[in-house]
Amino acid sequence: MGGGRVAHPVLKGPSVVKELVIGAVLGLAAGGLWKMHHWNEQRKTRAFYDLLEKGEISVVVEEE
Repeated sequence: MGGGRVAHPVLKGPSVVKELVIGAVLGLAAGGLWKMHHWNEQRKTRAFYDLLEKGEISVVVEEE
């Protein structure tokens, strides 16, 4: 009276190498985006101070 055998799928554990590669790629992508944002902010700040030194803009409100 043995029951029929049911074929169960073999579950594999997480692949350590695959996890490391995915983590490294995601980390580098996020780091690259953060650096690009940082460089853009630096560029805007430099442009502001260059215009300020040239006298093209002012931070003092003109009285009318």
